[in-house]
This record gives sequence, structure tokens and C-alpha cells, in this order.
Amino acid sequence: MSTPSTSTSTPLDDDPLGRERAHLASSRAALRAMREDVESLDISDVTANWVNAQILGRQIEDRIRALADLSDTPLFFGRLDYLHAPGAERAEGAEGERPQPEAADQKLYIGRRHVHDADGDPMVIDWRAPVSQPFYRASKKDPMDVGLRRRFGYTGGDLTAYEDEHLSDPEESARTSRLLQQEIERPRVGPMRDIVATIQPEQDEIVRSGLGGTVCVQGGPGTGKTAVGLHRVAYLLYAHRERLARTGTLVIGPNRSFLHYIEQVLPALGELSVRQATVDDLVAHVEVRDADDADAAVVKGDARMAEVVRRAVYAHVTMPTEPVVVVRGSRRWRVPAYELEEMVRELLDRDIRYGAAREALPQRIAHAVLVQMERSGEAPDDRVQDAVARNSAVKAAVKAVWPPVDPAKLVLRLLTDAEFLAEHAAGVLTEEEQKTIRWAKPVRSVKSARWSAADAVLIDEATDVVERTPSLGHVVLDEAQDLSPMQYRAVGRRCTTGSATVLGDLAQGTTPWATRGWAEALGHLGKPDAVIEELTAGFRVPTDVITYASRLLPHIAPGLTPVASVRENPGFFELRPVSDPAEVVAACEELLRHEGSTGLIAADTRIPVLAEALAAAGVTALSPGEETTHATRLTLVPASLAKGLEYDYVVLDDPRAIVDAEPDERTGLRRLYVTLTRAVSGLTVTHASPLPDQLGV
Repeated sequence: MSTPSTSTSTPLDDDPLGRERAHLASSRAALRAMREDVESLDISDVTANWVNAQILGRQIEDRIRALADLSDTPLFFGRLDYLHAPGAERAEGAEGERPQPEAADQKLYIGRRHVHDADGDPMVIDWRAPVSQPFYRASKKDPMDVGLRRRFGYTGGDLTAYEDEHLSDPEESARTSRLLQQEIERPRVGPMRDIVATIQPEQDEIVRSGLGGTVCVQGGPGTGKTAVGLHRVAYLLYAHRERLARTGTLVIGPNRSFLHYIEQVLPALGELSVRQATVDDLVAHVEVRDADDADAAVVKGDARMAEVVRRAVYAHVTMPTEPVVVVRGSRRWRVPAYELEEMVRELLDRDIRYGAAREALPQRIAHAVLVQMERSGEAPDDRVQDAVARNSAVKAAVKAVWPPVDPAKLVLRLLTDAEFLAEHAAGVLTEEEQKTIRWAKPVRSVKSARWSAADAVLIDEATDVVERTPSLGHVVLDEAQDLSPMQYRAVGRRCTTGSATVLGDLAQGTTPWATRGWAEALGHLGKPDAVIEELTAGFRVPTDVITYASRLLPHIAPGLTPVASVRENPGFFELRPVSDPAEVVAACEELLRHEGSTGLIAADTRIPVLAEALAAAGVTALSPGEETTHATRLTLVPASLAKGLEYDYVVLDDPRAIVDAEPDERTGLRRLYVTLTRAVSGLTVTHASPLPDQLGV
């Protein structure tokens, strides 16, 4: 391990750290030059029209933003010294990018983005390039032609240390990287940051898995599954940029606070085009103004509702009983009812979207008329067929046989018309289940209805039966264990022709409809062939904390592999009885003396009391989603919003209240498991009530 003096009086030839600092300075200068080159582009004479100019202008603005040099973020974090010059097959870059030239001295600096000098030669290699892969995967057993792997330590944006690992030296024993541990444990203030410097081999395999396949990552707290999913998006955008630029990418999170927490990760890696949304955003066909009770939400979220909705949509189709007579000039052309029925049945048998079939039917009728015209000696062309398809008699027949369907009105009728629901739920839902989801009072219109989130998903299902939902190239679904089968279907519709990365932890499922197993969930998503990977090495949660939280696993997820912390620092953990909120505030103040962020997590019902106690003590607290600063580092977090968030230190208030706030004990214990595992460096559990029995030894 090498941590040279920071003295600058030594000549660079004898000062390895000085040489690395000089390379960092040169690389930053090169990045500035790359950005200035883009800023100086004049597009006034290269665009044909205003629209093209606007599109090209936005592309240039995005490129300028992607080339931003973040002063407090290391431009490179490692170096690989190859024993031989990397081969062309490993030096290849992404789609459309020229191959990386061979380095004369076989030294490659690995960083967050590609940086080249004025001649186009690389000064920093993008971490996603194939030639960078050995930085994450090379080992003593398989050095991958790497003689030396060097990691760099930074303070802010200043390079302050380095550490060498000689992979080709059999005399040097394997050891845990001190700089890697420091980077993992580095205090955090503000939103989630990237982990490109700390990606582990098992994580790297998932990150670099191909675009064509769907991957499901089961990972306990602190295993880095969210970061892995985001970095996989960054990798796929690098390796398949042109394809994904056409089809699009989407990250789906559980709530707005979570999305705000992760929103800076991809921009820090130079990726600015990824959309972020919640499932509720995707299905926002109506305004959600109400919430279902648990029983109704479970039934509405059941995959069987898809069949009920499909039946209700296609029930609008009726078989024709009258012929269609088309008048053109002095001629009358008659299509008999039996022929119309054949057309309708053929379209139904093809099982295409309701709306697509409805658009095809007038063309089928018009074609039948054209056949009659040709038999009579006329020579009609496509324009005549289109005119016949628009004929008032044809349009009237189509409207009677295959009427338009409004998805929201259809779902409203299912939820308010007992006979209509019973007709289409027969053999699918029991009478008791039908009663559970029916609204007690009639509703006058779609706008006046008090829709729930589950209702919006049903409307989305009906919308897809009528008209196909556009598919994206890749979708990342985080905290997936909390989705209902119908929500999985809604997400799956967004990637029917693309792939997905599914992230979750079965032990953290806190909804009444929480996922029971990944195979079932992936079936609802439409990705039954997805590869399921499990991350069990904990990098974020300290050993003592995860060991304590894992006492709950036999009660909430029997058979699930506990997370094994690989942190050398066991972290800080304390159980502290308290008698009033002031003592909880005191625990927060103690933790705030440490560097980094602190979260005070409590049952939702306890938040007002704790907020009042914090205000009385003069302690400022943020809400989830508000960005912490060095001046304000405490966030007051309702337990219902804690999932996916991390803090250096956590005060967890009254575990019994968190359990009791949920509709059943298992869900309460799962919620408790989530809240116990939000700390990166230390956890204080304060409790006025007795701790749940399941936390006993």
C-alpha cells in the first residue's frame, strides 16, 4: 500500500503522487478543451430549417452538459498497468465510437467518462469500456493480463493518496483495499452518488449484462442493488447508444422522494436522457383523489382483473344482423350480414387490439365492395377503397358492430354497475370479491369520480386492450417487491419489445399485495425468462446493524439468505430506552456531531410529535426529498417513505409503533426491517415501548 507524502518539492520523476496529480490536471484541462470545442460550434449554416436547428441545438446543449467537470468529483479513480498492450477486441468502445488506441506504456486511467487530448488519444478511459473491465474483475487467480491495479484516494476533488495491488506478483498477499473501504464508508450529504469506484465483481457482471435480456436482482439492504441498476442503464447507454436513443430508457421508483434521492447519479456519469417516473405517473389517465382499503386494493391489483377488463372491452362487439348497402353514383353495393359476421369473427380470432380491429373493419368491408365492383367490370383503385371505408353507411355499421370504448368509462361502469361486473367477472372473481371492489355510491361522470391508484392501473389495462402501449428499449424497476400483479403488467407494457432490470428485496415488501416470489412477478411483467441474480454481500450497512436487523428475517422472509456485511468497520449500534421526545432529539444531536447525514425515522403517526420536539430544541429538520447541506444534515423521515434512502447515521424511534402502524404484524415487521437498515455508519434505536419480541436473541 502506498500513501506518499503530499510534498511538491520532490522532482516528479521521484514523486509518483505528483505525477498522478499532474495527469489529473492535464486531464481536466483536456476535458475543458473538449467542452470548449463543442461550445464553439457554429450551426447557423448547417441546418436546413428551424426545426433541425432546434434539434441540433438541444443535442449540442446536452453534449455540453455531459462534458461538465464536477470539481468535487474525481475525474479518474483508478489505473491499470497492462502487461501487454490491450488487444483491439478489448479496446473497442461503444456503438459508433472509434476503438480506443493502444497505450504505448500500457497504462490506462479509469474514470467516469472518456477524456482525450488534442490528438484524440485517450487520457481517461470510460469505466464502461471493455478495456476497463479488469479494474473490477481482475484478481490474483485471474489477473486478466493486468500487472498492477492502482486506486486513488481523494479529498474533495484533490488527489491525496494512491494504493497499489500487484496482481502479477505471487509474493504479495491478497488484502482488502483500504481506499476502497474508505470510499464505501465516506460520509454522504445530499443525494445518492455513483459507485463507479467501488463496483464489485458480482455487481459488475450484472452491470455489463447484455441489452437483450432481462435481469432481476434480489438484494438485501446495503448490497447496492439500486446503484447496480442505475449503473447498468449507464452501461447500456454507452454500449447501445444509438438503439436506446431511438427507443428510450426509463427508471421507475416507488415515490418522488426516492427519485429525487437518485436523480443525480446518471447525470454525474454524463447520461442526461433517462426519464424517471413512479408507477402512478405511468398510469395517470385520471386524477387520483382517494385510497382503497387493503382488501379492495388486493383484489383490484390481482392479475385476474386483466381478464375481467378484457371481457368487458370486447363485450361491446355485437354480431351484425343487417347488411351494409353502399351507394356510389347510380350503383348500390350490398355486403350481406353473414359476410360481415365472418369479418368480425376473423378479427376477434386474430386477438389484436380492440382499437386496431375497429380500424381494420371498415377496410375489410370496403375491400368486399371493391371485389364486387371488379366482378362487374369496374377497375377501382386504393382511393376508391378508402372512399368506401369512409362511406356513412360503412361508418354506421362499424359503430353499431364495433363501437368505440372509453377506458375510464368502462372501468367506472365495472366499479359501479353490479350486473355489468357480475357478467364479466363470472368464474373469475367470487361474489364476495366483486362486492369488495364495487363502489357504494353511484358516480355521475369520470371527472367527478374519486379514483384510487389501483383504479388508475385498471384504466391503464383497459387502455392497452384498446390501443397498444408504446414500448421502450429498457426499463429499470426499483423496489419492485411492492408492486401488485396489475402494476407489474402496467410496467411490462412499457418494455414489451425491450428489456428490463428488476430490483428488489422480498424481505422489504410492505404492501398487502407484496411480491411472494420473483418467478411469479416476472411472469406478470411478461419476462418469464429473466435471469434472477442474488446479491448477498453488504457494502453499506455496518455489521452490527445488519446482524441485529436480520433477526427479523425468519419471521418476514423465511429461507432468504441474510446479508453478510463485508465492512471491516462494525459501525455504531445502540439500543436506548427513552421516556419522552426530548430524549430522542438528544440522540439526534449526538449523532449530528459526527460528519455526514443523519436521519430520524419514525412511525408516520409519530412525525408531528417529533417535529414539534425538534423545533422546541431549535434543531432544523428536512423532509424526505429535500436536499441535505453541510449546514442542515438532519432529515425527519416517516417510516412509510424510508425505503431506498440512506443516511450516515440514523435514530430509529419506537420500533413497536412502526410495527403497530401496519394492518398486520408481518407487514409491520417488514417495515421495521426496512427502517433498521437505512444507516451506513451508525444506528441508535430509541424506544419508550418494549421492543418487538422478534428482535430478541
